[in-house]
Amino acid sequence: MAAIDFKLYLISDRSLVNKPCCDVLEAALMAGAGAVQLREKDLNIKEIMVLAEKLRELTKTYKAKLFINDRVDVALAVEADGVHLTHNSIPVAAARKIAGDRLIIAQSTHSLEEAILAQSKGADFITLGPIYETKSKLQFGPPIAVQTITKVKKKLKIPVFAIGGIKSDNLTEVLEAGADGIAVISGILSSNDVFGETKKYLELLK
Repeated sequence: MAAIDFKLYLISDRSLVNKPCCDVLEAALMAGAGAVQLREKDLNIKEIMVLAEKLRELTKTYKAKLFINDRVDVALAVEADGVHLTHNSIPVAAARKIAGDRLIIAQSTHSLEEAILAQSKGADFITLGPIYETKSKLQFGPPIAVQTITKVKKKLKIPVFAIGGIKSDNLTEVLEAGADGIAVISGILSSNDVFGETKKYLELLK
């Protein structure tokens, strides 16, 4: 299984960009983004496959990891590095049964309890949030606050990636709380300069 050797986990969202999705993600990959998650819930399986195959080629070119949201079958079909599961996805244990050691399994969590459960079920790393207020995570309730990262890190051995409203001006606070890395959507994709914004985040993550 591939190592979790990245600190910036970029999650796709076509609704935030005015160019082809792959072009925008390539700009982030060129800047050094180490991992991309394909997360386009409105697309059908054929459309997801087309995007996934394009992104697999791009991530190979830039030596980055590719994760597919929710779909273990797509992740295996395109030989992605991992799959990202949510509370509506197939359970971690079932995903592991299907994929064996061929995929890194990430799990979205929104509390200490969910984080502990994800580790116990065999997740390789988690995203934890929303840390700050953000439109993309409104359905998960109010922000859980940066202190939750510290509490979770005390209980978990697997990497914890903070998510939700993380910008360049609050990133240091997140890292000081103990996060192993960050997952970003709008912080990068909403920028007019995706390459430059990715570089800014990576500099702060060093």
